[in-house]
Amino acid sequence: MDDRSSKLILVPILAVLFVMIGYQYICPAGSNSCHFKTEEKLRGVSLLSSSYQDSDDFYRDQDLEDDSPAKLPSKFNFTERDLDRHVEFNIKGDDVIVFLHIQKTGGTTFGRHLVRNIRLEQPCDCKPGQKKCTCHRPGKEESWLFSRFSTGWSCGLHADWTELTNCVPVIMDKKEAQRNKRNFYYITMLRDPVSRYLSEWKHVQRGATWKTALHMCDGRSPTQDELPTCYSGDDWSGVTLTEFMNCPSNLANNRQVRMLADLSLVGCYNLSSMNESQRNQILLGSAMSNLKNMAFYGLTEFQRKTQYLFERTFSLRFISAFTQINSTRAANVDLSELVRRRIEELNFLDVQLYEYAKDLFLQRFQFTRQREHQEVRLKRREERRWLREGGGNRGGGGGLEKETDSDFPTTTEDYTSQVAHW
Repeated sequence: MDDRSSKLILVPILAVLFVMIGYQYICPAGSNSCHFKTEEKLRGVSLLSSSYQDSDDFYRDQDLEDDSPAKLPSKFNFTERDLDRHVEFNIKGDDVIVFLHIQKTGGTTFGRHLVRNIRLEQPCDCKPGQKKCTCHRPGKEESWLFSRFSTGWSCGLHADWTELTNCVPVIMDKKEAQRNKRNFYYITMLRDPVSRYLSEWKHVQRGATWKTALHMCDGRSPTQDELPTCYSGDDWSGVTLTEFMNCPSNLANNRQVRMLADLSLVGCYNLSSMNESQRNQILLGSAMSNLKNMAFYGLTEFQRKTQYLFERTFSLRFISAFTQINSTRAANVDLSELVRRRIEELNFLDVQLYEYAKDLFLQRFQFTRQREHQEVRLKRREERRWLREGGGNRGGGGGLEKETDSDFPTTTEDYTSQVAHW
């Protein structure tokens, strides 16, 4: 090949590289400023809460599929009822969303999304400098959201399932007298147990204690003997990971299972009420059941899917897309394999719960996407049929193209391959 030919080939290659490098400066990864088509679509979207329409959706198919793990056969026999979580949430009626906030699961970020990032006819009133927002129903002085950033820690700091289910109805009745019975829709966030545990350790190391948490169960808080503290003094600042792992009463251990289970089934914090193996089995089963029956839960590791499923569950839309942040304090901890295994052993119930939760979460996503695509296909077929039967005759007929699969959105995940037949 002569020098002239080499230069002719090199010029377009350099031009492409120049454009790509320039694009990275203009539209860096994670930027929301470069979704040109998305912004055009959003300008015409009503701010009123309504069901999702295909034309309004600012998701791209690839955005939702990028964070999907390789397909694995399901270990659990979920039914269609388990997978279909759409609820008729009536924000103008008597429905209330209750957010169970488990420490270090991304709950603070998700909680802010609930009060600041949902398109509503009457948005939450969040005043600068105030920790709580007022989230009232349209035209009423009644709250539709029970959470840290709306009602505050009304049932105690980081109240768990046992506390919330007993406390929320009482608190709501005290604050707002009403004749009709409320419908409570519980939601939560979960996180990979090792990452969550490390994040809690780093948080405690910086001085966090949560010592004002009530841990109410069967009408009382645990005694000092039932729940000994892991440290002396005001806090556990500067604690090493080894010290953190060596405290047997550390509430960080299996925190997600404990906060989602009905603790009254095991005698609350009284460990002498039954043997450890039986207690663990009951706690895990209760946590799994409560999680499955919640209106919604999300996973910290799947932000886009969490947003997608919340919106489809409640027919509410967020203003801006969730962001996946993988560079966390937990991610920056350099762990040996031995220490990782020790953390997994300390959190062996949470490991089992998360495996169950992740499987169900991804199947729900696949089920919802598949159904949504089927609805779009049916809608477009009806439009084509209408054109064939009458609407299409105005143009002289014969101009309709044959329907093909390429005319419809496709899904790269087929939930049916992972769902046990019932």
